[in-house]
Amino acid sequence: MSVNKVILVGNVGKDPEVRHLDTGVAVANFPLATSESYNAKNGERVTTTEWHNIVLWRGLAEVAEKYVTKGRQLYIEGRIRTRSYDDKDGNKRYVTEIYGDQMQMLGNRADNQNAPAQSGTPQSSAATPQISEPDIEEPEGDEDLPF
Repeated sequence: MSVNKVILVGNVGKDPEVRHLDTGVAVANFPLATSESYNAKNGERVTTTEWHNIVLWRGLAEVAEKYVTKGRQLYIEGRIRTRSYDDKDGNKRYVTEIYGDQMQMLGNRADNQNAPAQSGTPQSSAATPQISEPDIEEPEGDEDLPF
């Protein structure tokens, strides 16, 4: 048995980039920053920031498109995926992404006054359903999903 699970709490680095596949499935991509601080031997406070490439599918992508903005604090739960591609010069490149299965917006309403409130869900804890990512080639019949 193996486990591939990631839990992140961080701040959105830029507004999500959302695209829709030919089948209508939404995909959102955005960077998320997590930071940790510690005291160096000389007593100086040091903060390191790690950037994560977040990928959300379907309903989560649609929620991100409507409500997630740069600077917003998020809880993301998902798994790590690494993929490769060839760049324009023919070099093989690798990118590591976090495929989010769950997302929760953190902070209070005052932190995100520009976003409209979600119906039936408080702005500070807008939970969304668990969703698995599809293959790029979507199977037939997925367009009638309720989310």
